[in-house]
Amino acid sequence: MKKLFLFCAALLFAGALKAQDRDLERLENSPRHHEWINMDQDGRNVRGFLVFPEKAENAKTLIVIHENRGLTDWVRAMADQLAEMGYIALAPDLLSDFDNSKKSTRDFANQDDAREGIYALDNQQVMKDLDSAFEYLQTVDGGSGEVSVIGFCWGGSQTYNYATHQPNISEALVFYGTGPKDPEQIAKINAPVYGFYGENDQRVNATIETSEEMMKEKGKSFEYEIYDEAGHAYMRSGEGPDASEGNRLAREESLERIKAILN
Repeated sequence: MKKLFLFCAALLFAGALKAQDRDLERLENSPRHHEWINMDQDGRNVRGFLVFPEKAENAKTLIVIHENRGLTDWVRAMADQLAEMGYIALAPDLLSDFDNSKKSTRDFANQDDAREGIYALDNQQVMKDLDSAFEYLQTVDGGSGEVSVIGFCWGGSQTYNYATHQPNISEALVFYGTGPKDPEQIAKINAPVYGFYGENDQRVNATIETSEEMMKEKGKSFEYEIYDEAGHAYMRSGEGPDASEGNRLAREESLERIKAILN
């Protein structure tokens, strides 16, 4: 039994390394302009990964909110893919200046350590850090001045939360994230909210009906899709060569839906 456990653990680790290699390969081979930026928020330095599309006209801009693992290579690769689709993408590292020894996601020992850091964050600090990204994108060179928000998992929930905080975003694209539970918070939303969910993700999907009812009651726009046979985090798991058919199709259809919404 122990040997079987070690064998399975080795396979999972090898799969994670292959995915990481794939993300790094995309970033290293991308023709698009990448840069790290620093944004000041009440004396804290908030780092962000910024990607520009290759196009002749000004582009719509996106805040990309990472998962509960922090600003990983996958999130940076996702920002690059969004830029490939024609948008300026800025992924802020919400673990920036976490404490004296941890100044970014990369300073955490591993992804479990980063998760603990994520769930220790103060929500108001998260909103202020996202405000820094919003303000930066409003005046970024090559930008249209229009800012939308997209987030995944924990970042999907934060996208929904940010829509209650920032009245001037254009759209909120929530990937398998839960919505606010307070109707009065829902009442503050100005932007349309678009949900992306996997069928095999009942933990999150069990909250959709309540969100839909509150959004409707407050006269807010909420449109969502539940993708057949897809699981939680299908945008991550659906891009590998060993992806299930449900996750792969959900990812492809979601990318097309992103373009339809933002264009």
